[in-house]
Parts: sequence; C-alpha cells; structure tokens
Amino acid sequence: MAACCIFRRLSSNFSTVFPLFSRTVPLRQVRLTTSTYFRRTFASSSPLLTALKFTQQHEWVRVEDGGIGTIGISNFAQEALGDVVYCGLPDVGTQLAQQDGFGALESVKAATELYSPLTGKVVEVNMSVVDNPGLVNKSCYKDGWLMKMTIANPAELDSLMDEKAYERYIRSIEE
Repeated sequence: MAACCIFRRLSSNFSTVFPLFSRTVPLRQVRLTTSTYFRRTFASSSPLLTALKFTQQHEWVRVEDGGIGTIGISNFAQEALGDVVYCGLPDVGTQLAQQDGFGALESVKAATELYSPLTGKVVEVNMSVVDNPGLVNKSCYKDGWLMKMTIANPAELDSLMDEKAYERYIRSIEE
C-alpha cells in the first residue's frame, strides 16, 4: 500500500521533476510496405475440402483429405427437431447410394429419416452421438456429425447446394 502511494506521488510530480520527459515529441510517420519476403501466404487446401454442401433433406457433407465425406444434419434441421433423444446410424462397411436412407433421428417433437447425400461406403460412425444424441443439438457441425463415408462419385457434389444456396432454400420453404 505504501509503495502505491509513493508511486502516485512520483508519477504526479514527474513533469515538474523531469520536464524534458514530459514534453510531447511529434511522432515520425512510418510507411508500411509489403515486401516479398514478408508476404503472408496461406496454405490451405481446395475450398471444396472445407466448404459444406447441403441436401434438400437438410443433411450436410464436408469433404476431407483423402476423399472422405463427413455427414451430419444442418442447424435448421436440428432446431426443427428439438431435443434429439435417439440416433440410429448404419454399420461401418454399409454401401450407400445417393438418396438412400441410412438412419434416423428421434426427438421429443418428431422423428426423421436420414438420407445419404452421396454414393459411397460408411467408414466411420460417430458413436458419441449414438451414446449422447443431444450432441446433434449442441454442435451439429462439429461434434454432432453422424458418419464418415468414402465418395465414390465426386461429381455428385455438384448436385448439392453450397451455404448461400441452402440459405436461400430455407428462406423459400419458410415462406
């Protein structure tokens, strides 16, 4: 406490004791330039690998390295469902065609069937969601994903909606 009082007294009398330090000195203008050796480069993969694609049934797919697609349901769908209490998913190794039913979600309000956005083989199922279906509500794009599958026909991705097109689609069905 005593040190604080001494510091306050010194700082308030600083300009009278050291007048040279209390003068304002005009700052020199600094010109910012970009040099080639300081240029920032971003190492990212194709936008296709990080972008979400959506179906009209409100499933999404995110393409990962190695041609694996992570599948889940959209925020719009999980909000419409309400609190998800059951998640049924396919077995690993199940072969799916685009638009095949692969599982179901049940909530306190409704139940819905899940449809495959792409053709491929199931390589992983999110057991965390099977054990705790509420993850779909808490984090539908991150921890609440449903399954991962190979992408047998990458051209099918072109038939899916990007985020902007999906937002327009949602607005059109809400009207």
